[in-house]
Amino acid sequence: MMYCDLHAHFAEEGYEFPAEWERIRAAGVERVVLAGDTVAHSRMHAAFADAHAGAYFCAGVHPSEAERLSDAALAELEELCRREKCVAVGEIGLDYHYPDPDRAVQRRAFVAQIRLAESVGLPLQIHSRDCAEDMLALLREERAHLPHGFLMHCYAHGKERMKEFLALGAYFSFGGVVCFKNARRAAESAAACPEDRILSETDSPYLSPFRGEKNTPANLPVIVRRLAELQGREEEEMKERIARNAEALFPKLR
Repeated sequence: MMYCDLHAHFAEEGYEFPAEWERIRAAGVERVVLAGDTVAHSRMHAAFADAHAGAYFCAGVHPSEAERLSDAALAELEELCRREKCVAVGEIGLDYHYPDPDRAVQRRAFVAQIRLAESVGLPLQIHSRDCAEDMLALLREERAHLPHGFLMHCYAHGKERMKEFLALGAYFSFGGVVCFKNARRAAESAAACPEDRILSETDSPYLSPFRGEKNTPANLPVIVRRLAELQGREEEEMKERIARNAEALFPKLR
């Protein structure tokens, strides 16, 4: 069984291809899902996925770019979502770490993309930072429009909140942060995550398990090994469980 990286970024991130892709595949990473943060990057990732076996993509606009989600942008996202290798709408959501964009703007963009996902029959990849209460409230309001489930990418709201997200249909992915010695909350969440809802990611080029280094999907085995340790499982069992969960949430990966 090979590794699955459910959230990474390649567009305009300075990777050297094809060498980097060869390195990723040599590390045993069979599937990489590239997350969209702008329409342009979603388009770039679609082209990469078309050219590389094992690469897939999401189409979406990140909350930090919410002001750019025009009607024309939504129309282009819809076209991208209908491509064979688009597995989800994302990454979308809310981010309150910085004051801009305005929270109302973020919310409108998020809801518009939730409705897009519903219309094209795809799950969501959700970015959620410093906004747990509002995120839960909005997802409860939109519950009827979430028939295909969603991933809480780089889950960071603590194990205490997991049951509330689970009740709405959430899966949870964990990355390099669980490898940090001082990341107690992330480690506790990963340990507490139900086995049928846990996924792995790198969020490359960010959040490397090796502090100060640029991340890559080639680091995924380090993360999965740590997840196995936290869950009290063998690494091979953890890989198999993650692969099954990935295919359950993202049917186009099958």
